[in-house]
Amino acid sequence: MKRVAILISGGGSNMVRLVESMTGDHPARPVLVASNDPAAGGLARAAALSVPTAAVDHKPFGPDRAAFETALLQPLLAAEPDILCLAGFMRILTPAFVERFEGRMLNIHPSLLPAYPGLHTHARAIAAGDAFAGCSVHLVTPKLDDGPILGQARVPVEPGDTADSLAARVLALEHRLYPAVLRRFAVGKTARIDL
Repeated sequence: MKRVAILISGGGSNMVRLVESMTGDHPARPVLVASNDPAAGGLARAAALSVPTAAVDHKPFGPDRAAFETALLQPLLAAEPDILCLAGFMRILTPAFVERFEGRMLNIHPSLLPAYPGLHTHARAIAAGDAFAGCSVHLVTPKLDDGPILGQARVPVEPGDTADSLAARVLALEHRLYPAVLRRFAVGKTARIDL
């Protein structure tokens, strides 16, 4: 049984879907949900799902990302995760942190990578006149939103779409894609899937 830790920064809707999926014959179980924001709504949601939680506020560390990560590693390593899932974790991780979990850290990103790494993905897709938008689950590498893609899901960009309306449709796909990829990844399957 693989042990999964999940990092969040906000409400944690993708985290909830991951946790809810890890039951029955699933090859993994959640062992920790951690956040860089002690007020993140997802922490209470994780606790309600009986998953241990931890919060390490990044603010006192200022620009010192390595010091923040050292503090974050304490509860993380204590949980002994086999897999680390980033689910709306809004901190850029240092290469040293990424390398510690190399080949074991997944992220979900709200675009059809390699298009639109970083923020404001839906507005950028609309501004570019793209016919499709979507989400990607990828292995995390030191370069932002750049690792090997394990799965993607796409939706058409509708006439009159706003960043918010498109984001809502993409989020529904994220909630299906991330659990599907994690289930496969937990048994060593890394062939890409498309929803």
